[in-house]
Formats: sequence, C-alpha cells, structure tokens
Amino acid sequence: MGKPTGFLEYSRETPQRRPVEERIRDFFEIELPFPEPKVRTQAARCMDCGVPFCHTGCPLENLIPDWNDAVWNGRFEEAARLLHSTNNFPEITGRVCPAPCEASCVLGINQPAVTIKQVEKFIAERAWREGWVRPLPPVERTGKRVAVVGSGPAGLAAAQQLNRAGHWVTVFEKADRIGGLLRYGIPDFKLEKHILDRRLAQLSAEGVVFRTNACVGGNVPVEDLRREFDAIVLAGGAEQPRDLNVPGRHLRGVHFAMEFLSQQNRRVAGDWIDPAQEILATGKHVVIIGGGDTGADCLGTCHRQKAASVHQLEIMPEPPRERSPETPWPLWPRQLRVESSHEEGGVRLWSVKTIELLGDERGHVRALRAVRVGPPPSFTPIPDSEFTLEADLVLLAMGFTGPVRSGLIEQLGLELDERGNVRTDGNYMTSVPGVFAAGDMRRGQSLVVWAIREGRQAARAVDRWLRSRS
Repeated sequence: MGKPTGFLEYSRETPQRRPVEERIRDFFEIELPFPEPKVRTQAARCMDCGVPFCHTGCPLENLIPDWNDAVWNGRFEEAARLLHSTNNFPEITGRVCPAPCEASCVLGINQPAVTIKQVEKFIAERAWREGWVRPLPPVERTGKRVAVVGSGPAGLAAAQQLNRAGHWVTVFEKADRIGGLLRYGIPDFKLEKHILDRRLAQLSAEGVVFRTNACVGGNVPVEDLRREFDAIVLAGGAEQPRDLNVPGRHLRGVHFAMEFLSQQNRRVAGDWIDPAQEILATGKHVVIIGGGDTGADCLGTCHRQKAASVHQLEIMPEPPRERSPETPWPLWPRQLRVESSHEEGGVRLWSVKTIELLGDERGHVRALRAVRVGPPPSFTPIPDSEFTLEADLVLLAMGFTGPVRSGLIEQLGLELDERGNVRTDGNYMTSVPGVFAAGDMRRGQSLVVWAIREGRQAARAVDRWLRSRS
C-alpha cells in the first residue's frame, strides 16, 4: 500500500498529453513527463485493501501494492527491483498496456482507480536513468541450446528468462530487425523504438544471440533447428489477419492494417519505401474497418499522414460511457474508450457492416457501401439504412484469426486447437516433443502483457524439461 489515508486525500491524476495540433505533426510519443512528486502522490492512493485484486487483473501478477509503497516512500531502487521481478519489459507495458490491473483495483469500486500504469512507467524510466538496469548474464552455463522463433514480447521474454537460467539462446526473426509486433506493429507515437533498442542491447550483452532475416520454415529449414538445438520455443504470434469477404475486396487501395502500420514504422526508421508499394493516407478519404486498438493505431497514423477525412467503422454497438452492469468489478469493463487517436479527429460509426467496395475505371477503390445493423449475434441489417462513404483508402483492422499455418506449423506437423492456435499441454509443449509454444501463437490474439507472461511461463517449462528443475 502507499499512504494509509492517501486515497482519501488525493485524486487520480494522469500525465498531460501534447496538444493535438502539435503531436499530429510528428511520430514522437504524445505524453508529457509526469513529475516525481505527482507520481509519489498517485502511488500514495494505493489503499490497504486486504486482498489486492490488481494482482489477479494483471496477467504478470505484478507486486503492485509493494512497489507503490516503495515509490510513496522514495525507495525507487527497491521499486525497480520489485517491478522487474515479475516483468521483463515494464517500460513497454507502462506505455502500451490497457492496464487491466486498474480495472481490478479495489479503490475503483467507488472511486477512480490508482494510476498503476503511470507509476510503473515512471519506475522503469527511473531505473534506466539511474543505471539500475544492467545486463545480468548467468553465472554458469548448462551447455543446453534453445531456439526461440519470433522476437515479439513473448519470444523476447522467453529468451531472457532461458538465457538467465544458463542456456544458450538464439532468437530467429524473419524480419530485418528484432522486435516483432513491438517493432513493426505499434506506432512510434505510442512506443518510440529507442525504448525497445536499449532493452535489446541488454539481452545481447547477457548473451542472447539474434538472427534476423531468418524465416524458420523458409530460408531456415526446420530440420536444422531440430538438429542443432535441444529445445525450440515457437513465439511467432497470431499473424493471420481476418479478411473482408465482400464484392470489391480485390480493388487496389484496400489493405490490411498491419501492412499500413509496419510500412509507416519503417518510414519513421528511415527505410526507403518503394513508391510503387507505398500505402499513404495523405490527401485521401480513408475508411478503417474495425474499432479496436489496431484501428485506433491506423487512425492516429492517418492523422499524421494528413488524410482528407477518416471514418472508423465498427460492427458492434457503441459501448456505454460508464462500466456496463454486465461486466462488474473486478472484471475488465465493457465501456467506451477514447484513445489519443480519437482525440485527434475522425468519425466513429457503430453498428455498421460493410456490404460492398466500389471501384473506378482504373480498378481502384472509390467508395464503400455499408448498412446499419442490429445487435449481436445476428447483426440483422436495418431496412432502408444503407449509406455510402467516399473512400480512396480502406484499411482492414478486424483482428486476427490465429497463426499462419503454412511453413513452420505445417512442416512440424503441429496439432491445432479448435480455434486454430497451436495446441499445447499444461507445460506449453506442443504435439512434437521438445517443441514449445507461447504467446499469441498458442492462445490467440491478446495483449503485450499476456505475451510476456506466456514467454516467462514457457521458459520455465522448457528449463524444467531440460534439467528436471527450474
């Protein structure tokens, strides 16, 4: 806990954001620094609740009351040690996690919850600034070799844990840079990539080996990994996007969201983009299909690319402004969320289903036909509610259906579960002995914090399998 009476004395406060007219001119992070006195005051609001439900709300089971107490009392190095004991990358989750811990905060029953996410971010950044984050190579090596396929949050967490346990770890990444979703999925205005790079430097100094442009099941034969490594951890994510099955889907100017987002991240990184392959919203009327986080990321990117207009469509009805009675505390609440991208502009339309994409004589999309629908699960079209939106660019941000089956999964002959994800037993092992799976590839599309947990848990299972203990 923090100060015993803190929750009675202080109100919830979060960092201010840069003005909209300023931040949409660049891809730098949008939040302004949160001063230490304000952070300590926010940590002081952590109450002596008896049963800290924030532990169960957080997939990593972070020791939230413990480090809140340490922050309130100015013991920042202790707070950093406690934070890193359960979370490999708190500076990342402190930026991009939607904070299910706050939804479960006991104070949140009848008051605004503790600003757990902001305190976490401050501790992590203080730890880097003070030099408390250092490489921690193992004292001795086991001689065992482990391959980790995929360098997103699950793969990196597994790699760091296994390396610190003394195994030799090599991470294989099919892209040209390490980071997976963190590198090419999350816009820089939410996560600047130097934040990721400094953590990768730590892993490298600890002994983790990174191999880029290495597509396992492609230019890296699966048989090579089976022969050269004692265990394999698959952490390739859920990369199969959900498609839109309507007339006109084939038209030029219709793209999956991740094509659009990853290209912009490369542009920010200084990469050359082939003009023939460029996907730009500049001066265009954009329609984003999908109202989740990926859609919001597309929205913010479109603002920065100076789109003429942006509409974001969602087939589900608009959530209530406050927590729905259907999702009482401490459940993750169903309620309307306004992300930073929504503050910047655009039009959100709810209960809308796309029925056709219309093209011009050049085969390029020019408009979108849609209809308003009733509630789930039937989404029955409402009579006489059809409408048309001008659209030069359509971005599909409707989520993902699981891992890509071709290549690695098919070559290994892995069993899949009923949802199309890689099936594992209670110890994260797949149907192939010695091959483990973690993250979105195993449990489906989810949060970064879940991916880190999966990576840590899979690493423990691998360690126990290799030497009968962990």
